[in-house]
Amino acid sequence: MAVNMNKLIDKLIIFILCIAFYISNVSYRQVVVPILIVIIISSALSYSENDNLKLTGFILFILLCIYDSDFIFFIPVICYDVLFFKIKWISIFALLPILMNLKQTLLIIDILLILIIILAYLLKYRTISLQTIRQDYYKLRDNSKEMTMMFEIKNKELMEKQDYEVNLATLNERNRIARDIHDNVGHMLSSSILQIGALLTINKDEKTKEGLKLIKDTLSKAMDSIRNSVHDLHDESIDFYTEIQTLVNSFKFCTVELHYDIESNPDKKLKYCFIAVVKEALSNIIKHSNATKVNIILREHPALFQLVIQDNGTQIGIKSNKINGGIGLKNISDRVAALNGNLNLSSDNGFRIFISIPKI
Repeated sequence: MAVNMNKLIDKLIIFILCIAFYISNVSYRQVVVPILIVIIISSALSYSENDNLKLTGFILFILLCIYDSDFIFFIPVICYDVLFFKIKWISIFALLPILMNLKQTLLIIDILLILIIILAYLLKYRTISLQTIRQDYYKLRDNSKEMTMMFEIKNKELMEKQDYEVNLATLNERNRIARDIHDNVGHMLSSSILQIGALLTINKDEKTKEGLKLIKDTLSKAMDSIRNSVHDLHDESIDFYTEIQTLVNSFKFCTVELHYDIESNPDKKLKYCFIAVVKEALSNIIKHSNATKVNIILREHPALFQLVIQDNGTQIGIKSNKINGGIGLKNISDRVAALNGNLNLSSDNGFRIFISIPKI
């Protein structure tokens, strides 16, 4: 829009100069006819995007100038549209009518016309330069925005990766602590309980036995407390995505695509349920299916968690959305029912397991 406006202003300046020059040198009634013809031709050349049409219009106007010398005064207006044309130096033909009418016109008129043509050249050059600068600016601005968006995406990915690594390191450390407590403190407490049990067996003094029983009960409570703490640490240290991804990576029977869209940290019971279901489903595919591709979708909704496992093969044991004697499928059904979830099985266009479990 800005470029077209600049061109319009340029042509208006040239047209006003040509009009003033034309009126001061022509004095008959039909002075308006060449002006109207020039306006029509110039408008057609300005708004036409066809180079061949522009070239044809320019040549016709040159022939018109040769036929009627009154049109020579408007050569700069028409010449403006073919300056910097793809056919170089085509605008030089604009001088042809001027040279052919040297004897019929004053030298000063020819010189002024050439000067106006030079002015048209300078105006066109300025407009094209501004257009190039503007295009470069827009391109640079768009590239800058694109680079900024790419940097933001990369930065987000790096932050997510860093958070994941920190979380994974934390979970590994929890596993190590739980393992150390189980292997060291747990074993020492177990040994102490066994030793006290042996002392109770060989000791005959009732008062001593009562004291040993109290110590054994205390150690047993401590053992239970440590066992529960170790289990809690181990449950919290399970990274749901990592466990599912590990199952997918170890499955070599066919191609598996995992779509994981869970943001929160699900309850440990749900984690164990979904992990067991994925294991069982992949095992059934190996045993009973001829699938070549498996899709696993884990998705979190506002009120529930969803697991979908679908392959493109055939599998025996499913008919009319009911389980027919398969132990593995019966285990899946029991696990889902224990969490008040819904299980849907389908054998249309491949085998499909659809599970939805409400959030607690």
